[in-house]
Amino acid sequence: MNTERWEIDSSHSGIHFSVRHLVIAKVRGQFRRWTGTVVVPDNDFGRAALDVVIDTASIDTGVADRDTHLRSADFFDVEQFPEITFRSTGVTRTASDRLRLDGDLTIKGVTRTVVLDVEQLGTAKDPWGNERAAFSATTAVDRKEFGLTWNQVLETGGVMVGDRIEIAIDIEAVRQVATKVA
Repeated sequence: MNTERWEIDSSHSGIHFSVRHLVIAKVRGQFRRWTGTVVVPDNDFGRAALDVVIDTASIDTGVADRDTHLRSADFFDVEQFPEITFRSTGVTRTASDRLRLDGDLTIKGVTRTVVLDVEQLGTAKDPWGNERAAFSATTAVDRKEFGLTWNQVLETGGVMVGDRIEIAIDIEAVRQVATKVA
């Protein structure tokens, strides 16, 4: 079996999220710093394994005060939990360009199984001869399942922050050149 390693190019990739605010609107954000690797046996992405580490402090919603609150113990508690991790546990090809990626997502020391719906966008050579592969994935999680429980009840009866977090991921990975050991 030939196994290839692909490094995620985070400068051409993104991990974005959205959550309901005040019941009526959505707030969007992203994580700015993260790394990841895809291990692909026999050039078959339908059997790949994914490992991602996110710097929790890199959360960015475009509002400094909100980001500071999200980094606090009310939410991500970045002092105690500096990383979010995802490690795939299985992959199933559902169509020629679609995959179901099962994995363990760990936030604030709590691990839950999540399922990502992945679209395989294709491969191409860049101008420097590197082979690149691109994917787009979506999932949703309940933030309370990960200990992200802070909220504020509104006088209208709703809450400030919704429970469902929608996640959208775009990945561009670069095949690593195999090195031979003497």
